[in-house]
Amino acid sequence: MSTTPQLLSSVQVARFVAHGFLRLDGVVPAEMNAEALDVFAADLPAVPYGTPVPKAFPERSFARRLVELPAVAGALQSLVGPDPTVDHHFVHTREPHEGSAQPLHADALIDVRPDAFDVQLMYYPQDVTADMGGTLVVPGSHLRRINESDAGRYQNLLGQTRLTCSAGTVMLLHHGIWHGGRRNDSDTVRHMYKIRFNPTVPQVRLWDVTDLNSPAVSEELGRTFPWYEPATGRLEIHNRIQLWRALSGDSGFDIDHWATRIANRPALRSQS
Repeated sequence: MSTTPQLLSSVQVARFVAHGFLRLDGVVPAEMNAEALDVFAADLPAVPYGTPVPKAFPERSFARRLVELPAVAGALQSLVGPDPTVDHHFVHTREPHEGSAQPLHADALIDVRPDAFDVQLMYYPQDVTADMGGTLVVPGSHLRRINESDAGRYQNLLGQTRLTCSAGTVMLLHHGIWHGGRRNDSDTVRHMYKIRFNPTVPQVRLWDVTDLNSPAVSEELGRTFPWYEPATGRLEIHNRIQLWRALSGDSGFDIDHWATRIANRPALRSQS
């Protein structure tokens, strides 16, 4: 098997910027999925905040092999760069027939960084069926900044997705995405392993940019989602334009002249 990281395309990164997450279905081999259940049954060693990956996860450890899988390594490098640090890691376990679910939330404090973001890896070592609950995600919510469980009073939003997947699936999420673990109504214990990564380099053109000028990039960035309000929802597109300008290094990128129009200040240009 090739060990060369498989970098994302511009269209894939634009999809991440629009949706706030990216799915890599079934990328972890079956033997690692089986091993994971034993690894998660034991206590994982603590990792101090901001530890480089080689120090956080020793060579040949399960976590190290997970993040070095070509599809996973390539996606991480495309989004946070070649040498991210590990913010924290944790195994989330849901017991059978749990009667409660997490409230909808974004992780940690409100984060308004306009040109940087952390990525949260979520790995599912088992098939996740509908009755097992899975992770609820609200597509396109990541740039609508909230503080922790500010959105927890909302029970359901139109267009939300509740993950069902095959074993070995990995999701990569923008740190601001609204999400929550659903209750497990099955007879099977459900595991999800999460690692949060912090970038250490500017997140500019870290992916395969050969398709940077593809019309599909703008198509992805211009997507809307069913829960968006007619007026406020347009701000989400503007937020994406600003983030894409930072990621692509193209300060003139725009969709339908939206950002260019509101940044037009002739008086300032005439004074320079």
